[in-house]
Amino acid sequence: MARVLVLGAGFAGLWAALGAARKRDEIGTRADDTDILVVDRNAYHNIRVRNYEVDLSDVALPLDGLLDPVGVRHMVADIEAIDPAKRQVKVGTGAGKEVLGYERLVLTTGSELVRPAIPGLAAHGFDVDTYDAAIKLDTHLAALGKQQPSEARATVIVVGAGFTGIEVATEMPDKLARAGITGDRRIILVDPNPVVGATFGAHGRPVINEALSAIGVATRLNARVSAVDATGITLSSGEIIPTRTVVWCAGMRASPLAANLPIARDSLGRLTVDHFMRADGLAGVFAAGDVASCLIDGQHATVMSCQFARPMGRFAGHNVIADIFDEPLLPLTIDWYVTVLDLGASGALYTTGWDREVRTTGAAAKLTKQTINRERIYPPRSGDRAELFAAAAPTIQMAPKTRA
Repeated sequence: MARVLVLGAGFAGLWAALGAARKRDEIGTRADDTDILVVDRNAYHNIRVRNYEVDLSDVALPLDGLLDPVGVRHMVADIEAIDPAKRQVKVGTGAGKEVLGYERLVLTTGSELVRPAIPGLAAHGFDVDTYDAAIKLDTHLAALGKQQPSEARATVIVVGAGFTGIEVATEMPDKLARAGITGDRRIILVDPNPVVGATFGAHGRPVINEALSAIGVATRLNARVSAVDATGITLSSGEIIPTRTVVWCAGMRASPLAANLPIARDSLGRLTVDHFMRADGLAGVFAAGDVASCLIDGQHATVMSCQFARPMGRFAGHNVIADIFDEPLLPLTIDWYVTVLDLGASGALYTTGWDREVRTTGAAAKLTKQTINRERIYPPRSGDRAELFAAAAPTIQMAPKTRA
């Protein structure tokens, strides 16, 4: 029996598994005994890009409802090591260690937040990198809401003024209100850069700054975090800010599993893949999503986002089965790029192109963002095999439409 092993059930991993199942079904009886196994530390697929939102009730989707209908097995385990020479993966489960062999591997273990060795950060910091972390933050805020008012209780520090940090900061007023923390609240965005949203360019930054001002988010720019403790945060400027809540959103890096593979990686720790999602220099290994880098249009490398992870996963899944059965592989090319940044009560910012030209802002962009977050990036949840296969087809979606 040939086995396709998919490591990770994020945006790339889920769609790789569904894409592989679709191609196996398309090939028919020749592929009936091909085993597709997904390994992830969780039994759910996290709509990770929604972890900053107030309502987290619909962001963890059980894998059995998505994979069982198409005949894909899934295992809850920690992935410990990959041996591409032996085509084996070592995992740890509640029952102990296990070694899984494979015919083809699809590496989709994603990315993780960079957590520097700042005194007190590990013990007292929060983040929204995972579903569990986002729930932990909300639980913390709810507990604060039951305590006596104080400056530290009402102050939230968000570290990192990039995409995630801006979304966390602009959503925070609603999170605090839900937790019962009202009155004189302070939300402060800290970043070592001289501007907020450094990658958004001269066109997008004024929109972001206006939104932060309207919501009441203050900034500390050209500043780094020196230390964190239970009562406050110390900045490189020497300023000490009383707070009970520090949310770390500063920097992402590819899964550390990639660092253990004997091939070159880019500055973010990602494997280089070709347009068929084959890992450069590793026989029998495909990779997709945040752990992989592809010159998607021949010039620009993919960005760590579900915008690229989902189609990369679909094509990786299709191609890994096609590769086993000597069928033609399909190249992935994407000739458009957009960003839609949530700005909380101020709406959103929708940009197009790699230079991030502003397309729409405010309420119109917010509707587009909500359509993406709540509809476009979700898999079918009907349990219908045909519907899941249709969604997993190796095709490229058009750019999101502006909603009015």
